[in-house]
Amino acid sequence: MLTAIHPKLPMRNKTVTKDFYIQQLGFQELGSPGYDQYLMVRKDAIEIHFFEFKELDPKENYGQVYIRTNDIEQLYQSFLDQNIPIHPNGALDVRPWGQKEFSMLDPDNNLLTFGQSVCL
Repeated sequence: MLTAIHPKLPMRNKTVTKDFYIQQLGFQELGSPGYDQYLMVRKDAIEIHFFEFKELDPKENYGQVYIRTNDIEQLYQSFLDQNIPIHPNGALDVRPWGQKEFSMLDPDNNLLTFGQSVCL
């Protein structure tokens, strides 16, 4: 019955958020680009939605998304090659829960964690 999930995260500025996800991470915009208070982006099978929250204090934002990948090493290297900042505590590593992961923050402090299962 359930077929997909599309997280909705806060954004302060659509232009900044759109630039980060499209120009840096390689997503494509979906939906109506003329609607300033909402943004939808997609890359491969991943879709993320954003709603305007101009009063958002990034230091108090706990938005998080866990994104699975089937080629974590290549994805990580591609972000490094583009000088996209990786979270200081989120370098690529195998975690005790059996996932190889890395993390980054978007312009509004939403945490993006990318992960791939590994055999322990």
